[in-house]
Amino acid sequence: MSVAGAVVREDGRLLAIRRADNGTWELPGGVQELEESPEQGVSREVWEETGIHVEVDPLTGVYENTARGIVAMVFRCKPSWGTERTSAESTAVDWLTPEQITERMSEVYAIRLLDALDGAGPHMRSHDDRRLAQTP
Repeated sequence: MSVAGAVVREDGRLLAIRRADNGTWELPGGVQELEESPEQGVSREVWEETGIHVEVDPLTGVYENTARGIVAMVFRCKPSWGTERTSAESTAVDWLTPEQITERMSEVYAIRLLDALDGAGPHMRSHDDRRLAQTP
């Protein structure tokens, strides 16, 4: 299972990374370890990739990548402490506005952060690694 954190600061900016492997902007996250709960996995992944410790809040969405057979759970998080830094998995870490999110990220990743802001979740969405599937 993949887990990711939609980390929202008090000023409404969202934490994002530029991935080292492909240069795309995404929210921090990765594969949950077998002995971890999803919340523990989110906390660890965000810290490893960004240097920010978080308080994990509710699940905001479940996203299926039909092309790669991956399901990701996204949790809204609050930053608790730490200093932004890059890692082996990230070449940049930044706090972005919702407008910057839609400019820098592909729609299949931007929607995960935007869904976390709307408070209407948890959302369930599918995509083919490029475009969101139309909902009936």
